[in-house]
Amino acid sequence: MWKSNVCKSGGFLYRFGQTEGESMKFQHAWVLAVATLLCFGACGTKKKISHQRGSTYSNKSGPLSDASDARSNAYGGHKLEDYAKLLGVSPGKLENNVLYEMIDEWMGAPHRYGGMTKRGVDCSGFVTLLYDKVYRRELPRRSRDMADQVKRKYRKQLKEGDLVFFSFGGHQIDHVGIYLHNDKFVHVSTRKGVIISSLNDAWYGKYLKRCGTPRG
Repeated sequence: MWKSNVCKSGGFLYRFGQTEGESMKFQHAWVLAVATLLCFGACGTKKKISHQRGSTYSNKSGPLSDASDARSNAYGGHKLEDYAKLLGVSPGKLENNVLYEMIDEWMGAPHRYGGMTKRGVDCSGFVTLLYDKVYRRELPRRSRDMADQVKRKYRKQLKEGDLVFFSFGGHQIDHVGIYLHNDKFVHVSTRKGVIISSLNDAWYGKYLKRCGTPRG
């Protein structure tokens, strides 16, 4: 569309130049937008993002959960006991202190595509960070690539630290979480950030696509 503030001198040529320039700018912006979208896929990017320092999150009111069977839980402020209550196990079953310390440190951190800090992290970013710190293992950056490298299990065979994969957008895997106990898993929700959810809730159970243990 031509601009209204055309110059009086050489009117048509100026208007044509303005229209052509705006068109090129629009095309450039469209190409840039498409390229940006292609860089992100399956809850993560192909290229690793550097671990930048972010603001810390401190959870004072117990673990965050949207599990339907945890809505009435009241927590006493003792971290390990609170997580055991949420997961339906005795505190003695939670032997991996490093795992639950990291989950607690990140609990509530917001979601951000491509993020790798507590200011914003996506699902596969959180999983890669946790596996690096807790299990000293390097995983692919994207959830669909992680899924290609797991030894598959049935849901009833899952153990603490196994991975659960979902397909919310169609046939391809686009979300990943870390299994804990009794069908509970920790992941990064796009709306609620780092949170513990349940595979027994219809929203997650319906879209569960694959689960298993990373090979190697």
